[in-house]
Amino acid sequence: MSHHQGDKGEVLAFAIITVSDSRGRADDVSGDALAARVAAAHHRLVRRDLVRDEAPAIVAALEAALAAGARLVLVTGGTGLAARDVTPDALLPRFERAIPGFGELFRQLSYQDIGAKALLSRAEAGVVGEAVVFLLPGSTNACILAVEKLILPVAGHLVGLTERA
Repeated sequence: MSHHQGDKGEVLAFAIITVSDSRGRADDVSGDALAARVAAAHHRLVRRDLVRDEAPAIVAALEAALAAGARLVLVTGGTGLAARDVTPDALLPRFERAIPGFGELFRQLSYQDIGAKALLSRAEAGVVGEAVVFLLPGSTNACILAVEKLILPVAGHLVGLTERA
């Protein structure tokens, strides 16, 4: 397969995991925004979960997304500095390879919108098996920024690069 899968309109398999102690499916605005953009880009959502901000639940949701065949997993929420924000703590140990440029560039772009508060984000990305996992803030605007400016433009290329021989 080409290292540029998705560049020519191939449908990619996405999963969305919302991490929140306060949101329910009816008010998962960030998850809805991500799902709408994945659909608008003509990709397929293979799984969507909403879990509490607890490490075992977050890890289980990632495992379910991978088992469902997701090649790109968007995890929104739990990436701040509050004691309950454990998404990076739960998932970074699963990363086989980190993609440090994602977090760096995301914070740089966020700075243009929210100023110095951007440094409070623990947004990250990495490879788990043949999937690319993105840890995004719970903010809807932050999710839209990440998916539109950083993730969708390179999604096909990323998937091509993570394929195993």
